[in-house]
Amino acid sequence: MWILAFIFSQSILNVFSEDLHSSVYFVNASLQEIVFASTTGTLVPCPAAAAPPATLRWYLATGEEIYNVPGIRHVHQNGTLQIFNFLPSGFSKLIHDNTYYCTAENPSGKIRSQDVHIKAVFREPYTVRVEDQKAMRGSVAVFKCIIPTFVEAYVSVVSWEKDTNTLGSDPRFHITPSGALYILDVVTDDGNWNYRCLTRHRYTGETRQSNSARLTVTEPINSEPNILDGFDRREVMVSHRVELPCKATGYPAPKYRWLKDNSPLERDSRFRQLSTGLLIENVRPSDAGSYVCEVWNSLGNAAMVGQLQVKQPLKVVVSPHTLKSSVGSQLSLSCMVTGSDKYELSWYRNGEMIYRPKGADQETLGMEGMVKSDGGVYQCFARKGKMSAQDFAQVILEDGTPKILSAFSERMVNLNEPVSLVCNVKGTPRPAVTWTLDEEPITDLGHYRMGQMVTPEGHVLSYLNISHSKVNDSGIYRCSCNNSAGVVSYQARINVRGPANIRDMKNLTAIAGRDAFIHCRVVGYPYYSIKWFKNSDLLPFNHRQRAFENNGTLKLSNVQKSVDEGEYTCRVQVHPDLEISKSLHVTVKEPPHIQPFEVQGYSIGQRVLIPCVVISGDYPIYFTWQKDGRPIPANLSVTIDNNEFSSLLRIANLSSVHNGNYTCIAHNEAAAVEHQSQLIVKVPPSFVVQPMDQDGIYGKAVVLKCSARGNPRPTIVWKHSRGKGVPQFQPILLNSGSRIQLLENGSLLIKHVLQEDSGYYLCKVSNDVGTDISKSMYFTVKIPAMITSYPNTTLATKGKKKEMSCTAKGEKPIMIRWEKEKEIINPEMNRYVVTVREVGDEVNSTLQILSPGRGDSGFFSCHAINSYGEDKGIIQLTVEEPPDSPLVEIRDVQDRIITLHWNMVFDGNSPITGYDIEYKNKSAPWSSAITTKNISPSLYQATIIDLHPSSTYNIRMIAKNRINSSAPSNELTITTDEASPDGPPQEVQLEALSSQSIKVTWKPPLRHLQNGVIRTYHVSYREYTKEQNRQLTRITVDATGDQETVSLDNLRKFTLYEVIVNAENRAGMGPASQEAIIRTLEDVPSQAPGNVVATPSSPEAIFVYWSPLPNDTLNGVLLGYRVIYWANLADGELGEIKNITTIQPRLELDGLEKFTNYSIQVLAFTQAGDGVRSGQIFARTKEDVPGPPAGVKAAAASSTEVFVSWLPPLKLNGIIKKYKIYCSFNYPTVNNDNDAPPDKYSYHIHGLRLNQRYSIWVVAVTAAGPGNASEIITVEPLEKAPARILTFSGTVTTPWMRDIVLPCRAVGDPAPTIKWLKETNGTPAPVQIDGRRSVHSNGSFIIRTVKAEDSGYYSCVASNSWGYDDIRLNLQVQVPPDQPRLTVTKTTTTTITLSWIPGDNGGSSIRGYILQYSEDNSEKWGNFPISPSERSYRLENLKCGTWYKFTLTAQNAVGPGRISEIIEAKTHGKEPQFVKEHELFASINSTRVQLNLNGWNNGGCPITSFIVEYRPVDSSTWTRAQRSSLTKTYILYDLQEATWYELQMKVTNSAGSAEKRINFATPNADGSTIAPLIKTVVEPRDNLPGNQGLKMVVPIICILVAIGMVFILLLVLRRRRREQRLKRLRDAKSLAEMLMSKNTRTPDTVNKQQQTLRMHIDIPRAQLLIEERDTMETIDDRSTVLLTDNDFGETSKQKSSTVTHTVHYQSLSQSTGPLVDVSDARPGTNPTARRTAKAGPATRSRYASQWTLNRPHPPISSHTLTTDWRLPTPRATGSVDKESDSYSVSPSQDTDRARSSMVSTESASSTYEELARAYEHAKMEEQLRHAKFTITECFISDTSSEQMTAGTNDYTDSLTSSTPSESGICRFTASPPKPQDASRVMNMAVPKAHRPGERRRTHAWAGGELMHLPPYLRMDFLLNRGVAAASSSSSSSGREATGQTCLEPQKSRTLKRPALTVAPTPSDSTPTVSSGPPSREVQQWQPGTASTLPQREPGDLAQAQAAKLSSSQESLLDSRGHLKQSNNPYAKSYTLV
Repeated sequence: MWILAFIFSQSILNVFSEDLHSSVYFVNASLQEIVFASTTGTLVPCPAAAAPPATLRWYLATGEEIYNVPGIRHVHQNGTLQIFNFLPSGFSKLIHDNTYYCTAENPSGKIRSQDVHIKAVFREPYTVRVEDQKAMRGSVAVFKCIIPTFVEAYVSVVSWEKDTNTLGSDPRFHITPSGALYILDVVTDDGNWNYRCLTRHRYTGETRQSNSARLTVTEPINSEPNILDGFDRREVMVSHRVELPCKATGYPAPKYRWLKDNSPLERDSRFRQLSTGLLIENVRPSDAGSYVCEVWNSLGNAAMVGQLQVKQPLKVVVSPHTLKSSVGSQLSLSCMVTGSDKYELSWYRNGEMIYRPKGADQETLGMEGMVKSDGGVYQCFARKGKMSAQDFAQVILEDGTPKILSAFSERMVNLNEPVSLVCNVKGTPRPAVTWTLDEEPITDLGHYRMGQMVTPEGHVLSYLNISHSKVNDSGIYRCSCNNSAGVVSYQARINVRGPANIRDMKNLTAIAGRDAFIHCRVVGYPYYSIKWFKNSDLLPFNHRQRAFENNGTLKLSNVQKSVDEGEYTCRVQVHPDLEISKSLHVTVKEPPHIQPFEVQGYSIGQRVLIPCVVISGDYPIYFTWQKDGRPIPANLSVTIDNNEFSSLLRIANLSSVHNGNYTCIAHNEAAAVEHQSQLIVKVPPSFVVQPMDQDGIYGKAVVLKCSARGNPRPTIVWKHSRGKGVPQFQPILLNSGSRIQLLENGSLLIKHVLQEDSGYYLCKVSNDVGTDISKSMYFTVKIPAMITSYPNTTLATKGKKKEMSCTAKGEKPIMIRWEKEKEIINPEMNRYVVTVREVGDEVNSTLQILSPGRGDSGFFSCHAINSYGEDKGIIQLTVEEPPDSPLVEIRDVQDRIITLHWNMVFDGNSPITGYDIEYKNKSAPWSSAITTKNISPSLYQATIIDLHPSSTYNIRMIAKNRINSSAPSNELTITTDEASPDGPPQEVQLEALSSQSIKVTWKPPLRHLQNGVIRTYHVSYREYTKEQNRQLTRITVDATGDQETVSLDNLRKFTLYEVIVNAENRAGMGPASQEAIIRTLEDVPSQAPGNVVATPSSPEAIFVYWSPLPNDTLNGVLLGYRVIYWANLADGELGEIKNITTIQPRLELDGLEKFTNYSIQVLAFTQAGDGVRSGQIFARTKEDVPGPPAGVKAAAASSTEVFVSWLPPLKLNGIIKKYKIYCSFNYPTVNNDNDAPPDKYSYHIHGLRLNQRYSIWVVAVTAAGPGNASEIITVEPLEKAPARILTFSGTVTTPWMRDIVLPCRAVGDPAPTIKWLKETNGTPAPVQIDGRRSVHSNGSFIIRTVKAEDSGYYSCVASNSWGYDDIRLNLQVQVPPDQPRLTVTKTTTTTITLSWIPGDNGGSSIRGYILQYSEDNSEKWGNFPISPSERSYRLENLKCGTWYKFTLTAQNAVGPGRISEIIEAKTHGKEPQFVKEHELFASINSTRVQLNLNGWNNGGCPITSFIVEYRPVDSSTWTRAQRSSLTKTYILYDLQEATWYELQMKVTNSAGSAEKRINFATPNADGSTIAPLIKTVVEPRDNLPGNQGLKMVVPIICILVAIGMVFILLLVLRRRRREQRLKRLRDAKSLAEMLMSKNTRTPDTVNKQQQTLRMHIDIPRAQLLIEERDTMETIDDRSTVLLTDNDFGETSKQKSSTVTHTVHYQSLSQSTGPLVDVSDARPGTNPTARRTAKAGPATRSRYASQWTLNRPHPPISSHTLTTDWRLPTPRATGSVDKESDSYSVSPSQDTDRARSSMVSTESASSTYEELARAYEHAKMEEQLRHAKFTITECFISDTSSEQMTAGTNDYTDSLTSSTPSESGICRFTASPPKPQDASRVMNMAVPKAHRPGERRRTHAWAGGELMHLPPYLRMDFLLNRGVAAASSSSSSSGREATGQTCLEPQKSRTLKRPALTVAPTPSDSTPTVSSGPPSREVQQWQPGTASTLPQREPGDLAQAQAAKLSSSQESLLDSRGHLKQSNNPYAKSYTLV
């Protein structure tokens, strides 16, 4: 493959090298025009080139080759044409403004370049100017740079200046491609500047600066559009870009639309409408056309029409580009022209025009019969106007003579054998191939097959096939190849085996003197020989004869007729005995032979005879004559005479036309011969153009014409004779480079005519033929008008007369004209006076300007004109005057210096000699100004020093020149800058806020040291260390007032910091304050102790050690380490969590359980609290000997068998290896010991003796050895064995929803019968046997899918004929844990700390918690797993000021429990607020308002969005701006003058948003205020004419209807939103609910879980009515106010009047469907839907709870109260402090309103214990001395056993049968008030349990009825602490009283009691035992644990009433402040009175 690639690349290189070996080409084909400055000249390289190097020549467009004119034009050897610089007077159009072309020629051909137009431009004086403009503010202004038309094509605008500053970067200023300046969105300040344009001459490089123009800015007024800038015609080249200007002004701002050819522009990305016009990118020819720019506004319209012409460069493509052909071939070249439809086409060959086509098919050049001279370069030129284009093709004519590359060879074939002959031929043109056999064409196509094919190389493969060869096919085969270039052939013999024979031979005619060949064609093979004979003589017999025996050919050289003519015989020897022969006759013919002749030279007019004689040759002979290769024309008068063997050519009168080559041609039958000779006719010289008298102009070039002809070419010589006298001709010296040169045609060129050139000139012509000729002429030199004297520059003083003169000479008459900048001065004008006078041969003209002014400065020209020329002198007049006032501006203002910069608008045309600067204090007069004089004129900047900071000065300047001083400049008023403060901030104080924040407070520096307005402070801080090179951290604080405060956050904990404060104003930062040092507060350690290792040291101890914490993680002073550990029990439960503190990083835990796995965590703690816990590690104590088996039983099964059973040890202390059973009949001697595997707990002992008493005991064995023996039991084998149960009584624990087997293995003889019982209400009853419960044949009781209701005591009774036995099993079903009580303990802006109290663990240890949280109104919840030992958790990185929802779920071995109720908490922070004291508007002018945003307070949360909107009050369109942060200020731009605006702002942070609306007015332009807004006043209807009143009423009614519809819609939306919110709250379990545990447990179990019962409080709407009452009545619940703590918290003097406070809590009513709480659904419970319940009386609100609180109070009408209460809880001795529990009022009827009043730490849940404490404290409130609490409804259902009762007797039965309730939900809608004075005495409330149909026992508390009270009623203050007898005697009456109250809950009766003061008496602690097993103590109140209750005295009405109540007063709190437990936590309805 690489070989092929190599060959291919070589072939390509060969082709290229062949093409480039000799070629011509263009190096810059686009060069078509050269414009240059006359002062610089130009060099024009020839755009054509060639390889090898070519000869380069330049020609004029006329075809005349140019010649060098020294000093004017020169062609260099490299082909570069140089035009030298010249004076304007030396301009020659022939040279300096003409069209040229150049050619390049080498052997490959000659090419001609495109036409190049060369034009020179002169340096002429011109000025550019700009006119003043007017524009409305906010519109557009257009300045145009006006350039004179005579230089407009060469001068372009390069920049614009605003004063001295070049415009460029400001987007409002735009310079168009045409040089116009657009000022967009004009502002008033734009009128304060001068505008100038700067131009540059493209060729001379001259720059001009225009005059200064000003812009007058006016206020917008209503006006129709006016187009300021447009276009009439634009030309653009295709593919370029063009901008069509269209700019208009008007008010309102006009709109634009573009049309093309009266149609809207099509969508095209190339068209873009800019602020300046229409931009078209990549212009196409189709873009040409008429463009219309339409402009309109509400007041009118305008239009501009312009034509766009798209020019395409002519482009010519000739194809093919390179053509290789051969001589004689045809040529066809195509010329394709693009860029124009009309053009002129020309064809050139080698630089000479050969064809100018006309007609349709003019783009194709065709030529036939190409000859060698037709090769070369062919060019096609297209011309249109000044544009031209060309392309060329190189035609290479090769020798196309055919060549045979390969062919067939001689061969021998057998008869009928196929034969194929092939010839491979090349040639150009493609050759034709013919085949012959023995000189005869092959025509038998049936026997022969011929054809050809062309190879990829262009070769021709021709073939001849013979399918069955015959003898006659033998012979010589020839392939002949011919084309127009020549013929070539090849032959070879083919022999076919067969009998030999000779083909017939034809007679032959030979030409004498030439060679002849005679062929003997033999067919067949073989043969022996071929011989030729003539007249029986064997040939050859002379040297001219040669016989070729192998092919039978005879050659006769130089045939001679006498010898070679005759008969020839060919004899072929076929075999020795056979010879064959054939003969032919040869005839010899002789060709003509012409005797050579020569023609002598003759002169014109002579006669001549030219003979042509044939001296030999056969007759007849024919003669013809030719001249120059063509027949002789008849008009030459030539006579020809022919005879038998000669021909004579006669010319009677020779002339020059007879010159040429004459040829005589003679021919006969043999041949044609010719002979040629040249005839030369000598012609004497004669004039073609004779010299004639002519004039020449001085300084110009002239040609004295003289040309002649003759043969030979004549020579011309010029002579000159000066003056007009007798000519005395002298030869003219013609040297190279001289001023006078002889042209090739004989004319004489005088390049620069001088006066001395006048005189006679003689032109002499000679060529040595005849006589010489000559002719003379007179040359007159005419002098053109020439300015000989004029001042180039001159000065004038403004107002003083000025004269200017110029002198001219030349041919008379001479006219002198004065012009000023191309405008002719009219002498008749009053300001000008022109006088003319002749002085000798000169003419003098004087121009007087009577009163020169500034406008007269410029260029004046004096023009002298006569018949032969014109000359001018340019005079620059400068009118001097005092300078204009300089334009002064402030370049720099500092605190004590001001830098001025000024620009001279006009220096008065006299150099500035100096400047004076004057400045003064603003309040002082100019007479007291300080002046700095004679500042150097070269300076444009000065600095005034030693000024006062923040002071206002007036400054002005005066310019001076030699004429006078200018007027004072514009007056500047400048205030110096502020200086940086010189004093530090005062009273810097630090306060540690937290472990990571410090509060810094300071005051500003002293007033006199502030040096300006203090704007910001820089607070820098760093850790205080010995190294003082640590980087300071700096924060910036905005200054706000007399005292500043900032908080430094994210600091390192418990670290010393040093703080400094710097004040800063606009000038910079002042000195720092003295450093202050403080330490951040302590915090908990941020890292857990590492490398915690626990190693068991004994069976009861584990040694724990760890790595101390690094100091940088302690965050305080380390107080010690805390080790938390708990046992992981074998049954999967967790042991008690304990902790021990230590100082050292090691600790030994002792007193542990043996062989027990412990979880251990370590943390460090500081004063701030506990740090991070380490990860759990596990360690197991060492193994020890086990304890004794927990129990042993033995029973006789027969007379010889005993069964033994036992329980495993309570303390395994290791892995039990086996059990040993010992049996002895003479204890302690062991008679028998047996081993039992560790998983067996019974053993069968055989072979015992009847009636023998045996002692039996069991020992467990571990790896440590045998343990202690069990108790020793005795047993005696009996024949009649009574029933005994081997299974032990005890507790069986199982997870719910599993199958459980309660074993009961009994033995006896006969086999005992098994019976199972279950205790119900303390009474055993047979178990129910169903599909889920069954008794196995082995006596076991099986419960499938155990449920919570299956818990309880089960008894197994075994009996037979001889006895019975029973066991008691306590089945405890483990359920998922109950919900924890979740509260919020602490919040910050980004964190919320939660704490919780675990709920009922469901009979299994809590394994962990799942905390879930979500943003309010978000359904996306996050969760965190939490360790079981944790009781709090802190969530970080929360949003500021945002409400969050939280739930917590506990998990035990059974699974996750119920989710806690949703609580809500809010991070610190609130929505932004605007401080009213801050002024919103910092500054207001007519178009701009600056807003002061410092008044916005972020509410503690970062601002995330700031939106400002404003509009005129009469407009509906708002202008809106939005930012992501709040800045100090905000500026409203482009406001309307004198307009009232409406402004609204919206500021948003993560907590919410705030809005502010305000109106403001912009003043007038002069600063005056405008009238206030006028409120629209509706005239009375009486004043309204006609139906005008009706017109007013209809809109008002429509508006009212619309408002009503909107109000109804809002109500519907609000109701729907409320329903959705309520449904969401119900579904989320955020309703007020109290869920009770469903499983009934024994008191032992309850004792272990005293904290499991909870009450959840949610007050849907708290309503309170406070009224003054003389008597205590029940208040209707229809009147409501919000509840606050003020009324409960007030303390005032007691008055006789009593104010009843009745608190009504209207709970939610279900109206949309059933409300079912299944969150606590356990097996066996059936939640009841509200929909299935009967409704109570219509007058009673379901779920309504009413408390009536009576207390003395001053008479007041009403109070508005808050809903935030906090109740401290009494602490038991030694209890751990925790965050106070809180209770919230959560009004769900108006959730948003209520939640806004909630405190972030509020929670809606509480435990019974906490509520009991709250009541305990509430009873000691003095204000609640006569309080009455009524809980009208509390539904706590146990649907598996009992129904609930509530309310009055009127509908007790209905409620008893179907009381609607959620399972386990109690509606207790109250929040206790705060405790105030624990020493006050108040009335007691007596709880009473109602159980219909049940008799009350006299001793209620001893009988256990107290245990039926719910925990929230078992409170100390409700129980009697008096004598037991009093309690016993009055209990019955008390119960009756309370029972009546409960039956009428809605009437809420109160008792009027006097305020008694009774000394408290401590009571003894008397234990009370309940009747049901097991018993438990109820501890009474202990002194010191809570407030002491009063004693009542008998005899008094109050005492009697108290006696009724005292019977039930007993404490429900134990000595630790914990609730005492009840054996029935489910109560039905309770009323507290």
